[in-house]
Amino acid sequence: GHDADEVFVSWGMETHKKFTTEQIEGILKQLENAAEYGMVLRAKGYVASQDAERWIHFDYVPGEPELRRGAADYTGRLCVIGAKLDEAALAALFGL
Repeated sequence: GHDADEVFVSWGMETHKKFTTEQIEGILKQLENAAEYGMVLRAKGYVASQDAERWIHFDYVPGEPELRRGAADYTGRLCVIGAKLDEAALAALFGL
């Protein structure tokens, strides 16, 4: 048997970058591409929005992205959990 820590990894970043809702929707859709980004089991975070005062909060599991508006914070935070994640490709996907 394997411990979850041996199988799953997480990638996270802080960012001051602003996003539109459409950009985040597109990014979450791209996370389905396991060949490009690794097997993403979950992603979550919140980022500053270009199109409103409130921030974009998101949760993702394969096939079920969820976006909502939420309170602002000092900096955006991203977290992706999965197996064999390509951290450089994930950073590029978020434009970081």
